[in-house]
Amino acid sequence: MLVLTRKLGEVLRIGQGITVRIVDIKGRHVKVGIEAPPELLIYREEIYEKIQTENRLSSISSVDEFGKIKEAFKSK
Repeated sequence: MLVLTRKLGEVLRIGQGITVRIVDIKGRHVKVGIEAPPELLIYREEIYEKIQTENRLSSISSVDEFGKIKEAFKSK
């Protein structure tokens, strides 16, 4: 992991299309602005984890539903 120190207003560039700017600092809170191509999805970690959990639960539910449908067709 690369760890950098930045001051208010300073910028990081990642690759060709991503800019990370330190927008505000208040106490222990840092506001970060990210400019990136629209096709690049950017999530806060806690939101990303919720999405992953929902996707896993959805796939489990889908497998259960598929099994029920399969059994229904077998019984006909």
